[in-house]
Amino acid sequence: MEFAGIIAEYDPFHNGHAAQLQMLRARGAGRIAVCISAAAVQRGGFPLLPEPVRVQAALQAGADLVAALPAPYACLGAEGFAAAGVALLTALGCDTLAFGAETPDAGLLMRAARLVDSPALAEGLQRHLAGGATFAAARAAAAEELEPGTGALLASPNNILGVEYCKAILRQGSHLQPLPLPRLAAGHGTAETGAIQGRPVASASYLRELAWGRGLDAALEFVPAQAAALYRAAADRGELLDPDKFSVAVLSRLRGQGRQQLAAVRGLSEGLENRLYAAVQKAATVQELYDLLKTRRYPHARLRRLVLDAALGVTEGLVPQTPPYLHVLGARRQALGALRYAALPAGTSLAELARGSAPAEAVAQLHSAFADLSALCRQRPMPAGLAFTAKPVII
Repeated sequence: MEFAGIIAEYDPFHNGHAAQLQMLRARGAGRIAVCISAAAVQRGGFPLLPEPVRVQAALQAGADLVAALPAPYACLGAEGFAAAGVALLTALGCDTLAFGAETPDAGLLMRAARLVDSPALAEGLQRHLAGGATFAAARAAAAEELEPGTGALLASPNNILGVEYCKAILRQGSHLQPLPLPRLAAGHGTAETGAIQGRPVASASYLRELAWGRGLDAALEFVPAQAAALYRAAADRGELLDPDKFSVAVLSRLRGQGRQQLAAVRGLSEGLENRLYAAVQKAATVQELYDLLKTRRYPHARLRRLVLDAALGVTEGLVPQTPPYLHVLGARRQALGALRYAALPAGTSLAELARGSAPAEAVAQLHSAFADLSALCRQRPMPAGLAFTAKPVII
């Protein structure tokens, strides 16, 4: 393992993430690159802290290079999110993809990936979907019928994403070797707390809840000291995400759209655009909107992504399936040499990358639209255009 890669959100970067970097060093990683969600996150929202803060926290904790997972891909379901991240790390030249998993067994996860991508699964999947199950539950049930034990593996959130990473590696013919690492001390998306090597850990979702509910200081015991200093400085500058501003910004965009506009949004189907249009007229907050939209078939995370895509006008086919460039947000200076060997156009200037091709321009402009809306949703709103003008973090 010479060049390890990680796909992450770091929303926010915390002690568990730092421990993962240390674990990779201990296993012999010479360099570590992180592909980080930029300007949007997979749950269908914006990150608590802007990119420069999260990038610097990762570099200070031991990452060598941080590249952007552009917002149109960061705001996708597990399959699209994983495919984009795998494509970028493959293009960068990483030889290993490390990720947390409840079942840290690469062989089992690769076997599950082959199963869920096989034609044999289709009949059972459609049968369970027709019965009203969510996609994740239907897939797990169909997999269990074909290979007992796989259903339980596919019921855990980190395993699900790990299987998608493995599936993307197989589909893309990537040279990446999967390296699942045990998720320690705190479960994904829970309020559990624990400790790794004497350092308190909690999930990123719990830290966001603490920051918004009890104030940023309540979350800082769970992050490295250097990161805590960065977060306090960002809070002093008013850069933390304001959920109320996010709510108003998203609803204001949606209320200006008609049914035909909503019908063109990627991922909307089965008449969901009519349900969304009606809900937008009633909802006073995005949380009310999510509640009005919720059905047994559509989990909250998917609905949140659909809502954000609708607010930004993301239509089917607007961007290619995987990113057409590799945008570096930050790096240790000596790690920048890796860009010379990248299989995609690579660099630290999004403006220059956007000029490379029509698909690059489309992705960059849409990413910038996400970033501009995110900038408006900070405690102290930030100017537009930062996606193109922000300087890389070089240490």
